[in-house]
Parts: sequence; C-alpha cells; structure tokens
Amino acid sequence: MILPIGDAPNPRGTPWATWLLLALNALVYLALAPLAFERPARDDPALVDYVETIARDRGLDARDRAALAAQATRYDLVLWEHGYRPTVPSPARLLTSMFLHGGLLHLLGNLLFLWIFGDNVEHRLGRPWFLVVYLLTGAAATLGDAALRAGSEVPTVGASGAISGVLGAYFVWFPKNRVHLLVVLFPFLVTTVEVPARFMLGVYVLIDNLLPLLLAGSEGGVAHGAHLGGFFAGAALGLVADALGAVGAPDAPAGAPAGWTPAPGGLGPARRRARPGAGPRGPRPR
Repeated sequence: MILPIGDAPNPRGTPWATWLLLALNALVYLALAPLAFERPARDDPALVDYVETIARDRGLDARDRAALAAQATRYDLVLWEHGYRPTVPSPARLLTSMFLHGGLLHLLGNLLFLWIFGDNVEHRLGRPWFLVVYLLTGAAATLGDAALRAGSEVPTVGASGAISGVLGAYFVWFPKNRVHLLVVLFPFLVTTVEVPARFMLGVYVLIDNLLPLLLAGSEGGVAHGAHLGGFFAGAALGLVADALGAVGAPDAPAGAPAGWTPAPGGLGPARRRARPGAGPRGPRPR
C-alpha cells in the first residue's frame, strides 16, 4: 500500500472552506449510514426501478434479480435516487451526487486527498472562490464521466471529481511542493518517503486513471472519467487564472528570506510578504 499522508510547505492559517467541505461530506455520510442496515419494502417503486435497471445494465437473469432485490438497502436507493445518471440529466443530482459516497472507504479516501491538498489551493483562491471552483470542477467531472457513459442508467456518486479538480489546480500552482507517502509492504517494510507533488499527481492521472480507462473503458466501479475530467478542469482553470494574473502567488521564489510567507489568498494581483524575525516554515505533518 502506498498512501499520501501530507504535503509541504503549507500556508499559515486555518483552511475553513476545506474544513467545511470535509465536514459536509462526513456529515451527509453519517446521517445516511443507518439506512445501510434497513431493507426497503418489496413493492417500493424505487426498489423496482433500481433492480430492473441494474439487471438490464448487467444482463442479470431472474435468479440474480431476486438476489439483488433481497440484498438492496435503503442506502442503495438513496444513491440511486440522488446520484447523477447520464440518461436522466438533472442539475439537482449534479450537486447531490458530489456529497454521496458508496461506502466508508470511498468517503475516507476522498477526505484524505481533500485534507492534504485543499488548503494550499484554498489559500491561493480565497475561501469563496475555492468553494465555487470546487463545485464547478465537480460538475465538469460528473459531466465528463456522463459523456463517456452516454446511454448508461447507472448513477455516479462521490466527491472525487471535485477533489480531482483541486488536484489539477494544485499541479499547476505548486510545482515545488512535495508529498509525504506512507509505504507499507507488511510485514517487510513500513516507511515514509517524500516525492515531488507533480510526480505523485502524475501517477494519479496516468497510472491510476488514464491507463485503466484506456484498458477497460468506462466499465467498472471507479469513475475514471470523472477523475480525469475534474483534474483537467482544475488544471485548465489554474493555467487560465495564471495567464490573466487573477490569483496571488503562493510559492517562495528562489533565495527568499527566512520567514517568507504567502500573502492571504484570494483573487487579485500576485503579492509576496516576509515577516522580519520569523523562522522558516518546515513541513507540517498531517
């Protein structure tokens, strides 16, 4: 297992918008999680639609349809009703799908990436614009996945498209940052290594998403198209913002004095600031 556990350097201050998104995603999951232990009524129209559509999509026979109906939970039906379906486009579902997750591991993986990479991008954009960009790149990711799965009735859920947008902007704006990785080859090796952020994010794009998409297409349980759509939307936004000079510059230039720190984030001209007498900022463990 290779897992990112932190990055450096980090901006000063509390990334309130990032924490808000972390909390919203977690609270939605916790509020709905008890439904995973409840069975819907056998004549529930949502259950009938769920079973028939999944059976049609997967080519299930009558026996497998009965098994699917017996195993379905009310949580499954919430995902079914509020996830984004390419055949039933809906602005409301475009939003709600970003805050729904297929399970606890799905949620935790997304929250980890947002926790690590969100604060730098939030500091660069400022809190309101960070929230706007998060939602816009999430919508772009979902629509990109829907374009690859045109005609599919199976919904997409998860925050990973929006978080991939954050990763795309991070890739453009923080070329000198480094990511701490936990490497576990139990019981032989448990260690941490540090790699350039762009290397780690390049692996995320090429190995984790583009290669599986090319080999397996849009089939399977992972929305690689959403990840790629969000990432490239975030990267494009970063490049356009830089070309327009619309955001502050967070990275210390070569030879910056000790105590250099980025100015408060937000749309506006690039600014740099040094604090006399302040010590250098080291990596912040996460």
